[in-house]
Amino acid sequence: MRSALLDLVARITDDDLPAYVYDLPGLREHVHAIRAALPERVELLYAAKANSDPRILRTLAGHVDGFEVASGGELSHVRGLTPDAPIAFGGPGKTQTELTHALDAGVERLHIESEHELRLVTTLVGDRIVDALLRVNLPVDLGQVALAMGGQPTPFGMDTAQLDGCLAVIAAEPRVRLRGLHLHLASGLTAPAQLALVDEILTWAEDWAHERGIDLAEVNIGGGMGVDYARPHRMFDWPAFGAGLRPILARHPHITLRIEPGRSVTAYCGWYITQVLDIKVSRGQAFAVLRGGTHHLRTPAAKQHDQPFEVIPDDVWLRPWGRPGAHNVPVTLVGQLCTPKDVLARRVMVKRLRVGDRVAFAMAGAYAWNISHHEFLMHPHPTFHHVDDVEVSVPGTYAHQMS
Repeated sequence: MRSALLDLVARITDDDLPAYVYDLPGLREHVHAIRAALPERVELLYAAKANSDPRILRTLAGHVDGFEVASGGELSHVRGLTPDAPIAFGGPGKTQTELTHALDAGVERLHIESEHELRLVTTLVGDRIVDALLRVNLPVDLGQVALAMGGQPTPFGMDTAQLDGCLAVIAAEPRVRLRGLHLHLASGLTAPAQLALVDEILTWAEDWAHERGIDLAEVNIGGGMGVDYARPHRMFDWPAFGAGLRPILARHPHITLRIEPGRSVTAYCGWYITQVLDIKVSRGQAFAVLRGGTHHLRTPAAKQHDQPFEVIPDDVWLRPWGRPGAHNVPVTLVGQLCTPKDVLARRVMVKRLRVGDRVAFAMAGAYAWNISHHEFLMHPHPTFHHVDDVEVSVPGTYAHQMS
């Protein structure tokens, strides 16, 4: 951990644990490196669903070309924090209220999921102009991917055969302008796999547009850049991705490429800090019971992986009995929930882990607190802290920071 992070963790009291700590300078460095790796005609939007912490969004605002939101709630939240930032509104199942809100808020792009949704937009547009992307489920062989959003039957986007119906609706409604296509097909991709998919997508998109006499201005491939929790230092190769995009874009000189990464942007800036409450052995296996658990950090349970962690020793022990601990043995780290699924890391070898020591789970900056089942068993919520260049923020609850 960075020294500034360790300094902050040392100042967090036991009563303020568990705690999320966000490294804002590290986040700035990371997104700046991403931006620098991308060639011209690539626009970088951040998918707010990955982590909508207010200070994270404000930190990113100066380094991205806008934000992607997928609900009316996210739209209001992002617009309130960054009033001037371009916003793209996507996701299936948009309600009439959400669409009206998006139109009133002047979203830059509206990602259309179906002909029905498009027809609903035409009844709401009034005298406004709407720039739309049609989301397409392209029939491609994705192979083994972490999450398949397309290439097979899914609720996302529409089949290619359904696009002509949308074109007819747009032709009859000049206030809806077709800007391009949206083809987010998979998540968890390496840079070579992502590049191969981009090449296939752009070739298909340009051929499709040419056959229909459409001036295709942009293609959005979503996110999906892989994050490897088993090998934290093996990050998505942004320089290789950017270099590989240059010859692809040269073959499609009139198309702007949009990407919407989320997890790969913020995962590495977050830590979940907790404390060992008990260590016990059951049938020969060691378990460390921690404050909090998967109701705060759902990622390892959802993705079935071991969350990487560091042990921060605490050598103070004031109890009159011996200190429970585990030494040079595999330990399963669990939370406080009354379910055997509350596991953060399973049978990981530790040199030394004792009751009272703190555990810092890394890669907790995306799809962590915001997707967790906060109210199960009604344990206290974690506190939230931010390391910045010039200050360390005071702790607060997430609900307070959202206001």
